[in-house]
Amino acid sequence: MRKTIFDLLDRKGTLPVSMLTAYDYNTARAIDEAGIDMILVGDSLGNVMLGYENTLAVTVDDMIHHGKAVCRGAKEAFVVIDMPFMSYQASVEDAVRNAGRIIKETDCQAVKLEGGVEYADRIRAIVAAGIPVVAHIGLTPQSVNALGGYKVQGKSLEQAHKLLEDAKAVEEAGAFAITLECVPEALAKLVTEQTQALTIGIGAGKYCDGQVLVYQDMVGYRDGFIPKFVKKYADVHSVMLEAFRQYKQDCEQRSFPEVSQTYKIADEVMETLTKEQHQFRTYNHESSKDRKGGKRDCSRLAQGRTDGRTGAHDGIPA
Repeated sequence: MRKTIFDLLDRKGTLPVSMLTAYDYNTARAIDEAGIDMILVGDSLGNVMLGYENTLAVTVDDMIHHGKAVCRGAKEAFVVIDMPFMSYQASVEDAVRNAGRIIKETDCQAVKLEGGVEYADRIRAIVAAGIPVVAHIGLTPQSVNALGGYKVQGKSLEQAHKLLEDAKAVEEAGAFAITLECVPEALAKLVTEQTQALTIGIGAGKYCDGQVLVYQDMVGYRDGFIPKFVKKYADVHSVMLEAFRQYKQDCEQRSFPEVSQTYKIADEVMETLTKEQHQFRTYNHESSKDRKGGKRDCSRLAQGRTDGRTGAHDGIPA
């Protein structure tokens, strides 16, 4: 049975909630089968699925496309879909319209949007429309240019005060959960203790009510930079690379496909087919010879007619 916000909120302060990202049907099925509580269709798909340098180019259509696939694959996990950059920033009306579209077209259970005090009115309006909201404060990737890069947030007294204000504002606006990204562990613990909302950390320490990671990072799906807060549980990239190389070699050496990967046909069927093909080729060969001979005869006949006509005019004065 699909988990609800009440199932998740009952876990606050007791059993931590697990959450992973997913962007396609098969990954969602595997995560769901593993018993993960929540799935996030994050706008991080811009980085890990579409090859963008950041999340800013991701559209609502992108989120809906991937969200549909995930929701078809997950039967029990609570699915949350990110609202991408500029899908809610411009106005409350935009926020409600796009949140409604995401819910309606994907069948997910909640939307997530970045920002604190500044976007509390959007959260309030979306919740009023009957749509559960997960807030996202701390490091907000959609504001990467304004933040000057991907940096830990809340280390100074001023930043810590801002984070606490943001947490209070989004909770009062109706968010049932708050994502805390790249926040010092002690500060995340304080936020968790002061709010009734479920806190879900990503780079925010172990005292949050739950944790979330980008699944490609935690299974080692890709090489290159991995954030400090990621724990790698596998090295899928190396496994895939070796499999691809072995496949290439097998193709070139004709060792794939093997007998077990091929289909058979009865010997008598092949014998009959071979005889038919031989007869067909013989017939075509003879027909080709006849056609060539006919062309030569026609050419000689045409030449003779031309000579006759020319000769008939030789004795006529000009």
